[in-house]
Amino acid sequence: MAERYFVVREDLLPEGILKTEQAKELLRRGEAATVHEAAERVGLSRSAYYKYKDGVYLLEQASRESIATLSMDLEHRSGVLSKVLGTLASSEGNVLTISQSIPLQGMANVVVSIDAAGMGESLTELLERLRSLNGVKRASVIGRS
Repeated sequence: MAERYFVVREDLLPEGILKTEQAKELLRRGEAATVHEAAERVGLSRSAYYKYKDGVYLLEQASRESIATLSMDLEHRSGVLSKVLGTLASSEGNVLTISQSIPLQGMANVVVSIDAAGMGESLTELLERLRSLNGVKRASVIGRS
């Protein structure tokens, strides 16, 4: 299923999501040294923080962020990673890092960080194109900064 994003007015969000963003802000400003301290200060469990932290962004912050980290499970066959990199290049995504696990049972996990600032398509569209490639079994965004 494709990832979907929504813009939701603050007063409609559940308390856990709001507190997660408050904790992230404390960490960004250096007002809390650890996740434990930030979560405690805003009255949030650490497990709730970790559940929401990678999916909660202020709208103005998300528009400035351009680095995305993608995780993909690829079949261990010649040319699959090359097709993935070609797709990233055709979308104007600039590859920053690539890490590939040793293939086990015919599959390898690849984590790629890209600078998505100059991309002509959304991350959702890019993921759909990656998932449609022969040999790509899973593709998802695992982080943004």
